[in-house]
Amino acid sequence: MSTTTTLAPVLSMTGVSKRFGAVQALKDIDFDVAAGEVVALVGDNGAGKSTLVKTIAGVYSPDGGEVVFDGSPVTIHSPSEAQALGIATVFQDLALCDNLDVVGNLFLGNEVLRGRALDEVTMEQESWRLLRELSAKIPSVRIPVASLSGGQRQTVAIARSLLGAPKVVMLDEPTAALGVAQTAEVLNLVERLREKGLGVILISHNMSDVMAVADRVAVLRLGRNNGDFRVADTTSQEIIAAITGATTNAVTARAARRAPQEEQS
Repeated sequence: MSTTTTLAPVLSMTGVSKRFGAVQALKDIDFDVAAGEVVALVGDNGAGKSTLVKTIAGVYSPDGGEVVFDGSPVTIHSPSEAQALGIATVFQDLALCDNLDVVGNLFLGNEVLRGRALDEVTMEQESWRLLRELSAKIPSVRIPVASLSGGQRQTVAIARSLLGAPKVVMLDEPTAALGVAQTAEVLNLVERLREKGLGVILISHNMSDVMAVADRVAVLRLGRNNGDFRVADTTSQEIIAAITGATTNAVTARAARRAPQEEQS
């Protein structure tokens, strides 16, 4: 895991709020991510993670607060505006077409043309370039996505997000429902994104994944900030306490019981 960067944030949100009728989904949220940094966004169900992600992605417009991207204040009205700025999002459902091959999925909606025909050669070469950058383990770019494993499908979705040369990539539960080997494969992809100098926002419920790859953890609780932790200086028990809002829970209690036993042994 790399040391948290000291560079200025590439994306910064200050005092962001969002209301849906009588429901205050976000209240005065402060959040930022720098280039070459992995920030995990965690919180219980209903904490506001999805609303914040969709606000960054341009699905929702905030009711108040300021968003600064690459040093300039911005207003994001749509997902296409977010993509044009340099914010890419890989949602949990991946939005892949099983009947298309890897090349077809990577360039869906952004096909390269030569005259009136598709430039298959250029698209295939670019597909391999993207996958090599991610050290991806995909045998061929001409096989249907339906035949790929869960980790390989996640790889294709992440590679597709890099087509527009983004500066920030958001990954929504990238290891959900994956096995051990596939999870390790996806976490390696997160490392590759950081090495490329991208700001990475990782939304996850899996504390092992968070502690393995994140530089910093931002906790939301009931639509508000409830802690910002450097992974090198904290524990999963401390983060879980911030998520649940309790100083004592099953995880911290079990850790406390184990500590004396480990000292004796």
